[in-house]
Amino acid sequence: MSTCNPDWQNASFSFYRYVPSAAAAVIFCLLFLVSTLLHLWQMYKTKTWFLGALVGGCFTEFIGYAARTSSARQEPGCWRMMPYIIQSVFILLSPALFSASIYVVLGRIVRLTDGESHTFLKNRSITKIFVTGDLVCLFMQCAAGGLMGGSRAVPSLANIGNGVVIASLVLQLVWFGFFVVVACMFHRAMHLVPTASANQPEVRWRSYLYTLYVVSLLVMIRSLFRAIEFIEGSSSDIQRSEAYFYIFDGLLMWIAVIYLHWKHPSEIGLLLRGEQPYTNGLKLLTFKSKSGLLPKFRF
Repeated sequence: MSTCNPDWQNASFSFYRYVPSAAAAVIFCLLFLVSTLLHLWQMYKTKTWFLGALVGGCFTEFIGYAARTSSARQEPGCWRMMPYIIQSVFILLSPALFSASIYVVLGRIVRLTDGESHTFLKNRSITKIFVTGDLVCLFMQCAAGGLMGGSRAVPSLANIGNGVVIASLVLQLVWFGFFVVVACMFHRAMHLVPTASANQPEVRWRSYLYTLYVVSLLVMIRSLFRAIEFIEGSSSDIQRSEAYFYIFDGLLMWIAVIYLHWKHPSEIGLLLRGEQPYTNGLKLLTFKSKSGLLPKFRF
């Protein structure tokens, strides 16, 4: 359903305050599609199913930008509700899935290094506590997307949905901050009194933690930007320029998933199973037929 509003730039409510770029949406749609397929292959090749949330996050980003492409191809001011809701919700919630995968990885690092005595949380509790908080944020963002989608019929729902989004993003930042504190405390304790497992040369626990820090920083910057965006409202410069959205959301999240192609956490899963790890995740992006009739491709 779409209802055209020729004065959409100055209207009290509008899905967009700018004309969305179809080209930019297509580019990011394709980028996340490629990353979805490559992360799926990396997970399958190493049988590290605990990274399913990472693959799911890439896929929901792809769906979100596909819907945004549909919106961008519509006449300005005549945007249909469903593509807008899909792109809004899926792009908003995808980083929560990335966060979930990061939380799971920290638990695996503690287990790999026999470092439960180096953290004040039980190893089994680390994943449960942080993933639970992440799910709360995820459900809040889904609910907010539904509320904002119905705001055309009931304008007051826009304010409610906006408030729920802000609350979910602030909660996500607080939860992420707590996670970083837990990770840093574990890092310091392990540095001062390393366990026998952590001293094994093949266990590169510092490298794994640095990967978590990099991805966490990218997600936190993005969440802070989105919180500021919703707090300032539709009249702000941020919501009237699409460039901010692509720089502080799309680009940062794409850098995060690309970084994880390189520093792929499957190394931890393989070590836990007593198998030979890949120290460079890009080496996983190798396709070779068993018959040898097809060429070997490396990325």
